[in-house]
Amino acid sequence: MDIPVVVVRSPALPGLARYLDPVALVRHLWRHREFIGQLTRREIEGRYRSSLLGLTWSFINPIVLLLVYTFVFGVVFRQRWGVHADGLGEYGLVLFAGLISFGVFSECVNRAPGLIVGTPNYVKRVVFPLELLPLGVIGSALFHAAVSLSVLLVAAAATGVPPRPAWLLIPFALAPVVLLSLGLLWMLSSLGVFLRDLSYGVTLAVQVLFFVTPIFYPLDAIPERFRVIARLNPLTSVVVAVRSAIFPGLEPMWTDLAVSLGASSVVMLVGYAWFMRTRRAFGDVI
Repeated sequence: MDIPVVVVRSPALPGLARYLDPVALVRHLWRHREFIGQLTRREIEGRYRSSLLGLTWSFINPIVLLLVYTFVFGVVFRQRWGVHADGLGEYGLVLFAGLISFGVFSECVNRAPGLIVGTPNYVKRVVFPLELLPLGVIGSALFHAAVSLSVLLVAAAATGVPPRPAWLLIPFALAPVVLLSLGLLWMLSSLGVFLRDLSYGVTLAVQVLFFVTPIFYPLDAIPERFRVIARLNPLTSVVVAVRSAIFPGLEPMWTDLAVSLGASSVVMLVGYAWFMRTRRAFGDVI
């Protein structure tokens, strides 16, 4: 008499094409928009938990930094950028605009390697949507960037830069860095589960990228033979575009920004697909 053999197979992983579908991704995120909002609120409030002033620090920090940059570079070093602002605040304002653009990227990427490792309780929950955790991080980064931008625009208007319709283009100028940061959040948070030394390499890479991005200097200051390499940096076009939207007299690099937007979209989809294909192994490692 033959004894029946029961074979138990784990369900097959969804096809890679499913995760590379941008429409499906947008629908997935839209369905969980309320939960993403809760994650963002938790990230913002968690930063200032137990502090006396709470969210007030999100306004104090950019104001103090803006005053310091204005004094150091506008008074001490007497640096100039050539925009239509008075001599004292010109360099500090333009520098601060570049720092805001880069700050969204650095805050997200530096958090990425330890994001999943730092939440083991969520990993053990089978039904918890781990792929939404990076959305809370980038939401918090955008909140603080918006606060810093509001301080910058008020200071720019106070120093002689007239408000203009181009200010409405700032969110579009920041779009590539948002998509790039989100893709790297998914990719690096997954890799951080398996490579615990990744955070050290990421921190070093962000520091190097900070100095090769034209934040403290205009793109024209780079020697011609190295300028092509600088333009390959996806953050270069973002920094230049944000500055040109705020300050008259600076020319944006629309072609480079469009290329950066396309490349960042690919990074975002690949990062999401990688995260979703590897998330099943998180529980075994953590």
